[in-house]
Amino acid sequence: MHHILIASLVWLLSPLAYGSVDDLRQVSFYTEAYPPANYMQGDKITGYSVDILTEASALVGEPIALSQITLQPWARSYRTVLTHENSILFSTTRSELRESLFQWVGPIVDIKVVLLARKDANIKIENPLDMASYRIGVIKDDIGEQSLIELGIPRDAMQEAISVSVLAEQLMKKRIDLLVYAERAAYWWARQAGVDPELFEPVYVVKEGDVYFAVNRDTDKSVVDKLQRGLELLKMQGESGNSRYQEILDKY
Repeated sequence: MHHILIASLVWLLSPLAYGSVDDLRQVSFYTEAYPPANYMQGDKITGYSVDILTEASALVGEPIALSQITLQPWARSYRTVLTHENSILFSTTRSELRESLFQWVGPIVDIKVVLLARKDANIKIENPLDMASYRIGVIKDDIGEQSLIELGIPRDAMQEAISVSVLAEQLMKKRIDLLVYAERAAYWWARQAGVDPELFEPVYVVKEGDVYFAVNRDTDKSVVDKLQRGLELLKMQGESGNSRYQEILDKY
């Protein structure tokens, strides 16, 4: 009984237990592990989306704490924000299907799924049919693999791996000819594998779009407006011609 009372108290003190709030410090944020946007480093959540969120909220006088962010599998985070007021999901691709399900803040950053090749390979891809002549490294069930299937690329042209760092190593050792993944994330993983991303070049854009903060539909509109304002302030250029927003992206 004692444990039940404690659990009930924790729930009552949670932002999700209250009615509408208008302060970013009372909102719960949910995300997944998707470096370099958001991931765990030791016992601390980090990534460019996390930095953008914390600094944007601070610029409007309501700095959020990392303790407000929960990192968990994507499907669970998506369902939570879809069904709970005062919650925000990131980083979420904005699509026609999702448009009416959330309120939107952003864009956080553009996302570009590309085919990467070694620069010294001089591979040219003019249309999707050209891809079938090459060995393409993919991550199972990733948006890159799914996009290739949609383009009609045969599965026997694809070679699966468990991580992008493995694919980067295979690309450098010429075990595969191409690697398909989100460009910014692929470069990050390459560095983790000790591979210089400058040795790669994108040879075809498979899919592109933007990712946003997806805000629960019933959350107070002022929360949306404040976070949007903070993001816009972060993107403003300073006297040096650079923005703090760009500095954050460059760090990753």
